[in-house]
Amino acid sequence: MIITTTPSIEGKNIVEYKGIVFGEVISGVDFVKDFAAGLSNFFGGRSNTYEQELLNARENALSEMETRAYQMGANAVVGVDIDYEVLGSNNGMLMVTASGTAVRCE
Repeated sequence: MIITTTPSIEGKNIVEYKGIVFGEVISGVDFVKDFAAGLSNFFGGRSNTYEQELLNARENALSEMETRAYQMGANAVVGVDIDYEVLGSNNGMLMVTASGTAVRCE
C-alpha cells in the first residue's frame, strides 16, 4: 500500500475516495526507561530509550492506519499527517496519531 504525505500520487490516478482513516497508539514510558532518559538528560546527549519508544509508536500508528484503510477497500493513503502528544499526570504517556485519506488508485 502506498502511504504518502502528498495529496496525490505521481503516475497514479485516484479513482475513489474511501474516507478519512486514523491510527492511534498510546504508549507508556516505564520507570527504567524514564531513569535511563534522565541520565542522558543529566550527562547530555540523545535519549535512545525515548527515541526508540517514539519510533515504535509512530510505526505502530502508521501500521494501524494502513490496516484500517485496507479494510475500507483502499490501496493507498494520501495526505498523511502524524501528531504527537504527551498525556497523563506526569506526562508519562506518549500518544501518536496518524491520519490520512484512504483512496483507491489505478
